[in-house]
Amino acid sequence: MKRARIIYNPTAGRELVKRQLVDILQVYEEAGYETSAFATTPEPNSAENEAKRAALAGFDLIVAAGGDGTINEVVNGIAPLEKRPKLAIIPAGTTNDYARALRIPREDPLEAAEVILKGKTFKIDVGQAGDTYFANIAAGGMLTELTYSVPSKFKTLYGYFAYLAKGAELLPRLRPVNVSIEYDDGKYEGEASMMFLALTNSVGGFEQLVPDAKLDDGKFTLLIVKAVGIADLLQIGAEIINGGKHVDDPRVIYKKTSKVVAKPLSDDRLMINLDGEYGGDAPMSFVNLQQHIEVVANIDEMPDSALTSREDKKLREYEEKFIEESKHIN
Repeated sequence: MKRARIIYNPTAGRELVKRQLVDILQVYEEAGYETSAFATTPEPNSAENEAKRAALAGFDLIVAAGGDGTINEVVNGIAPLEKRPKLAIIPAGTTNDYARALRIPREDPLEAAEVILKGKTFKIDVGQAGDTYFANIAAGGMLTELTYSVPSKFKTLYGYFAYLAKGAELLPRLRPVNVSIEYDDGKYEGEASMMFLALTNSVGGFEQLVPDAKLDDGKFTLLIVKAVGIADLLQIGAEIINGGKHVDDPRVIYKKTSKVVAKPLSDDRLMINLDGEYGGDAPMSFVNLQQHIEVVANIDEMPDSALTSREDKKLREYEEKFIEESKHIN
């Protein structure tokens, strides 16, 4: 029988996962998995270490139940391995970007678990930064300090409003960093207010920041905001909300790339944020590992444009239909 290991944060999402754990276990049993659970502890890398242990023990499915930080740890536990189990997500955090991109229900952990019953999976890209992996985003610049500055208890109590409040506090202190950013077909040298490397279309709860993101094409979406003031940032933010119009803004560099090398050109510190957590300081290299981990997703709810595999299939269907109709006409 196949085996599943649920790795859950007992304090995330106001303890919803913990309260529904018995029912969640039953869902995975119904899906054909002999299922057990592990509650993370305050010890460093608790979820990562358990994910690696379970994978090496031969578990077929690892379920990451918690916020984006828990998901990041589980990904780091299995991504370096030669044989990697499937990954499922039960969101219970503040923004739940990864679950949003996979169209997994974010309000009810039990509904999120039930996605496994649909039996749909695909292989998703994973980012690698040195010896560390990330599933959703790498970022650098002043605004990335938000995730370090908001205490965990405020994230739990006030959710996304905690980030907005802290953002308003930090805006007056924004200043650009002199950087060098190399990517597949070019290089940017100069001052930048922030840099994003996205794997999904959902970043900080915004789905228009990277409107054309694909989850399995082997490409990051690189977004560099050049040195701008507060008024410019607010204008760019309005363009993001208003249909992703920022991609054509001359103050923004928007590129697809499979690798990036970022480094500061002065004594300024460029802190790197990986999936919402501090991931070290630049200089740092980033590589896209295409279709590296198989994930359980609510694929029927996802747009065809999010997956190259579905777009390719749709194109083949159109081609076959065209050929068949051409034969009929002849």
